[in-house]
Formats: sequence, C-alpha cells, structure tokens
Amino acid sequence: MAADMMTGPEVFGQWTYWPELLECPVPRYTSYPTAAEFVEESFEDRQREALKALRGTVSLYLHIPYCREICWYCGCNTGAANKTQRLAAYMEALHHEIDLVSRLLHPSVRVSRIAFGGGSPNAIKPTDFVRLVDKLTLSFRLANPVLSIELDPRTLEPGWFMAIRGIGVIKASLGVQTLDARVQQAIGRVQPRDDIERAVAGLRKAGVDSINFDLMYGLPFQNDDILSQTLDQSIAMGADRFALFGYAHVPHMIPRQQRIDASELPDQRARFRMAAEGYQRLISAGYQAVGFDHFALPDDDLAIASRAGTLRRNFQGFTEDQSEVLIGLGASSISEFPELYVQTEKNAGRYRMLVGADQLPGRKGVVRTAEDRRRGAIINDILCRGRAQIDSDLLAMNRSRLEPFIARGLARLEGNVLSLLSGNEPYARSIASVFDAYRTGERQFSSAV
Repeated sequence: MAADMMTGPEVFGQWTYWPELLECPVPRYTSYPTAAEFVEESFEDRQREALKALRGTVSLYLHIPYCREICWYCGCNTGAANKTQRLAAYMEALHHEIDLVSRLLHPSVRVSRIAFGGGSPNAIKPTDFVRLVDKLTLSFRLANPVLSIELDPRTLEPGWFMAIRGIGVIKASLGVQTLDARVQQAIGRVQPRDDIERAVAGLRKAGVDSINFDLMYGLPFQNDDILSQTLDQSIAMGADRFALFGYAHVPHMIPRQQRIDASELPDQRARFRMAAEGYQRLISAGYQAVGFDHFALPDDDLAIASRAGTLRRNFQGFTEDQSEVLIGLGASSISEFPELYVQTEKNAGRYRMLVGADQLPGRKGVVRTAEDRRRGAIINDILCRGRAQIDSDLLAMNRSRLEPFIARGLARLEGNVLSLLSGNEPYARSIASVFDAYRTGERQFSSAV
C-alpha cells in the first residue's frame, strides 16, 4: 500500500503525520497580504508619500540580483553576473535610487539595520560593496546600524573578508543547502565542504558573530541519511543559526527548475520525515527552535527575541528586527510600510531605466486595509509567539476550520486565545492560514512541509 494511503497517523520524532492537514499549499507569510495579492501598477506616488511620512527608526534592505552561477532550484530574482558592464550599470542605478529615496526622508528618520541580499551580494567586487556602504553612510542618517549580508561560499574571495571587517558586518548567511555531492549535482550547486569551512573561518576572523546556514530538505536523491550527514557536518562547523526549508518544485513558475529530475524528488511523507529528523537533530545539538523552520543557539539574538516574545516576520523571514518599516532598494526589493507594501520593478533593465529617469521604481504592491492589519497581526502572533487572541467575529467565522487542528492536539482554544501545542511546527502555517481572507481561490504556494 502506498505511504500516503496508510490508515492512521504515523509518528516521526515529536511530530505526527496527518497528510490530510498538509494537502493544501500555503504561503510562507513573510507579509500579509502576501505577495500573491500584489497588483501590478505604478506605486510611485504612494511610495513617495509613504517615504515622506516616515519618522523614527527604519531598516534598509538592498538587493543585488546577480550570482556568478545560477542554481537550478533557486526561486530568487537573480541573473548571471557574467558581464562587468551589466553589474556596473546596476550599481550605478542602485546608487541613484539611494539618492532618490534618501532625499524624501524627514531629518528624524534613523537607520538601525541594513541587510544585503540577492542573488548574491558577493557577485559584485568587495571594493564596490565598500563604495555602496559609503554611499549609504553619506545619504542616510545611520544609528550605529546592525549590518547583515547573504553570501555565496563558492565565490567568497579573500578581499570580502577584509571588506566585511572594515565595514563592521556582524551577521552573515551562507547558502549551503546540502553537503552531499550527488544532491549538489542534481540541483546545479556544486560546492565542496572546504568552501563552507573556509567561509566560516574567514567570517569569524572578520568579526562576524552570527552565522546562519540555509539548508534544504526535499531535494532530488536526498534521503534521511543524506540530510542527517549534512546536518551533523553543518553543526560541527559551528553555525549560530539554521534555516531549514522545504524545496518547492514549481518549474511552471521557475523555468530553471525544469533541469531538476522531478522523478527523484521525495514524496510528501518522506519530506515530512526529513523535516522531523532535521528538527530533532538540531534541538538535540542545543539549538532552540524559532518559529517553524528556524533554529538558533540560545545566546543568539534570534533565540533571545523568540523567548522574549519580540520575534517578528518580515520579507527576510523570522527576525529580531523591531522596526515596522523596511525600505527596499534595488530591483525586486520590497518596502514594508504600516499601510502599504511596495515592490520595486523586478527586471533589472527596466529598473535602471526608471531610476535613470528620476522615477521611484515601485511597480507592484498592495495597500493594507485596517482588516489586513488586524488579520496580519493574528497571523504574525500565531507564527512568532505560538499564540494569538482572536476577535470574536473572526473566531465565529473560522471555528470549523480550526477544529481539525484542535481535534488532533495541535492547537488549543481557551476563550478567545488560540495556542499552538507541541508538535505544531509542520502545521503552523496551515493554522495561520485559517485567518487569511485571501485564501479562497486556487493559488500557487509551497507545500506546508
């Protein structure tokens, strides 16, 4: 009998496998409304007014949409960094966008965090990265910001460690995904373990005190033993944080994934078992579970925020960043304002044209209504704090949809307070989606596990 046809629940570690609760794909909820609700139109005027209205502390996110090598599994907005002129033109446009945005800000606005992502920020030269940070320093009012960066270990040259130390970057995230050679070949990302070890050692010497590894399960040819070996080797390298993501195979949306052999992908039951194995292995190694797919050492800022009840979700995932405003700079970056989400033009060429014409490049987004903010707060509380107070009208409207999770011991309702119970992690997004007013039609999202 096929695995998914088996009767009765199976138990893997601390988790019970209820396949019927995982049938419906759900968003990752890095925002609410999610990016699926963004409409394509010019948001330039709304973007300008939102920037002019800002006061107090904000965070910045800068997107470098290029990689030296394109991995087949990747769903990020990135292109090949194979032409020097292409990178130079993009960096010129990014500098100009910084001018356009910074001139609109009130003098009281202070920047407390700056994150660099991609793509791979280290697709550019270290000297260009230093110039970019100098530009930010001259253009914005910085309040001793926390600096973080995403890096590709395969192309992390020695000059980058000097730049990171000189600038004062203290948090870094490495795209590791898997350490198994066969799986690496199958996803188009070959990187020997030596590359990762060299990157970790260099970052530690450069003063980085929090290193995250991005890992994946559900990859082709991957099984329990292969994932366990990657986890054990990664733990031995001393990462402070882990993000353990399930691979989402959607080649109709991400054409590069067509190069991956779908016949070698594990089924849902195997994915669930791998996620459970990863959870148990990281917890046993002394990491604290943060939300449904992050893990951190107890003294890491992310774990501290989780225990303190100050954990949040933004477009980078789970974060200890307390700012309610995130200003995105660069192609496809997303800005988060209390009443508005704005996504910058995705196409790097069109982005350069818009910025070159002195136009703010927000070309997609959504206005957040009072109802959006109400539901978004509930979803954030469920995912980040494991409990939320539900307004009576929403509870009455959605009680029947909660019942399957309550009946299986994954959640408890006491009065108007919904609490997630032990073993909820694979189902947390599905529980949160109960309060998502937009999940009434067919949309493409990742598997819950």
